[in-house]
Amino acid sequence: MAVRPTALRNLSLLLRHDPRRSYSSSTSSVNPTEISHFDKLASSWWDPNGSSRLLHQMNPLRHDFISSSLDSQPDPPSTAKRRYLDVGCGGGIFAESAARLLSTGSVLALDPSSEVIAVAREHARQDPLLLQPGRLEYGNKSIEDLPTPKSSQDQFDILTLFEVIEHINQPAPFLHSCLPFVKPGGWLILSTIARTWTSWLTTKVVAEEVVRLVPRGTHDWEKYVNEEEMRKFFRGLDGWGSDGGVRSQGVVFVPGLGWRRVDVGERWGNYFFGVRRDGGR
Repeated sequence: MAVRPTALRNLSLLLRHDPRRSYSSSTSSVNPTEISHFDKLASSWWDPNGSSRLLHQMNPLRHDFISSSLDSQPDPPSTAKRRYLDVGCGGGIFAESAARLLSTGSVLALDPSSEVIAVAREHARQDPLLLQPGRLEYGNKSIEDLPTPKSSQDQFDILTLFEVIEHINQPAPFLHSCLPFVKPGGWLILSTIARTWTSWLTTKVVAEEVVRLVPRGTHDWEKYVNEEEMRKFFRGLDGWGSDGGVRSQGVVFVPGLGWRRVDVGERWGNYFFGVRRDGGR
């Protein structure tokens, strides 16, 4: 498999923050090609051995990273029930699990694929807890379709972007659309893939072509974003990541064992990234 020359471009240009530039929420992050790809996978989303099996296996590590991020902040997390906004929720693997936590007040989960959201809603109907009013709500829309919060009561304690950034053509405007939804003291938590030759080999060649862990065409190596590029983006923002409020953790999939944490793995493969909005308690 050949890598197109354009893959060598520096994606930090996409993430570079210009404080003089305004970002409009009217520009949609939705990519019709990506939507079409995931529409085809919708019916097998909840099959633990199907095309989304890597997401099922990764889900416990998502919760571990959120918990460690909350524990890392200098001031104790609020004891109030947490509000989650899960952007690009897919079939609801994380959204459902978050809604079941005792510490959760509500989960709003968004995805622009109508096929995938239909699967998510149907699966949630199997659990009476998730049918409680306000516990879990799905929206067939993108983040740009939500009204901008007018107060902290409209914002969220945790906004998640799990396996989303690598499917976005313009990550900077997309991230700017997400930022207003995080309340002061809240966290933006994401997972994605670093753009390295190692990740090209493991995700494009091995995962898609050799072992077929995921369907062909799931990933576009050119859209991967390095951890340092992500840090650079948030360093350019006022009001984010102070007092150690920026964290990352590398993870790697080991056949037969599942996902495992790997120190400095964020430099060459899959990683979690979290940044805290300044303020709050």
